[in-house]
Amino acid sequence: MTCTARRARRALRMAGAGGVAALLALSACSSSGDSSASKSDSSGSGGGPDSGKVTGDVTVFAAASLKESFEKLGQEFERQHPGTKVTFSFGGSDSLAASITGGAPADVFASASPKTMKIVTDAGDASGTPATFVRNQLQIAALPGNPDKIGSLKDLTNPDLKVVLCDRTVPCGAAAQKALDASKLTLTPVSYEEDVKSALNKVVLKEADAAVVYRTDVKAAGEKVEGVEFPEAAEAVNDYPITLLKDGPNPTAAKAFIALVQSPEGQKVLTEAGFLQP
Repeated sequence: MTCTARRARRALRMAGAGGVAALLALSACSSSGDSSASKSDSSGSGGGPDSGKVTGDVTVFAAASLKESFEKLGQEFERQHPGTKVTFSFGGSDSLAASITGGAPADVFASASPKTMKIVTDAGDASGTPATFVRNQLQIAALPGNPDKIGSLKDLTNPDLKVVLCDRTVPCGAAAQKALDASKLTLTPVSYEEDVKSALNKVVLKEADAAVVYRTDVKAAGEKVEGVEFPEAAEAVNDYPITLLKDGPNPTAAKAFIALVQSPEGQKVLTEAGFLQP
């Protein structure tokens, strides 16, 4: 894997602290980067900032709740731009942000909350100002047919129910906690899951009776779960920001993908999946 400017900046920070080895690493990184750039320029397939044409691969790090919608948009992007390939990494927004600030090569970051996006912007890894492209609201995912007759957030406090939440460090978990605080309820889940898909799967696999997830995930699961609305969800609506990453390998394609997400066509795909307009 070639060194990126992001790694170079980290090497400079180490050097400022007196690390001779870091300077050597920076020198090696620069040489490697120059070589890679030459190869990319000679091949003409890098889709670089001056190429104009959308070509090559684009890597998108996105919140787990965006999986179905973004995969559909990725297929549309590849159709519109023959020869391109969109590679996705879905997961908890906090984990994705940590990977980006740790130097993982990516072109686009779509987070499920401004708080996790701030991790990336504070580290100087975003290019420009992130833009909110959709919003999302919580819903209770119950077993098919809702055999436990769950009708409210308060019902989840029943000690006989196995309830799952997202970890509080990820946006769906933080939103659930905000809704619980708004209703002055205390809930002790059987587990905290690393992202919203993991929480939902506990119900799909019948390992839990209910989970607090996003309405989009309930919709994507179809008949595998039953969605239950609750009024406190209005107190915990998440904004989803998206940004171009500063040291992404393919900024031209990245800008084109973000444009598709924000276009009427992209917004139609997202709203059909249950997302709210920004």
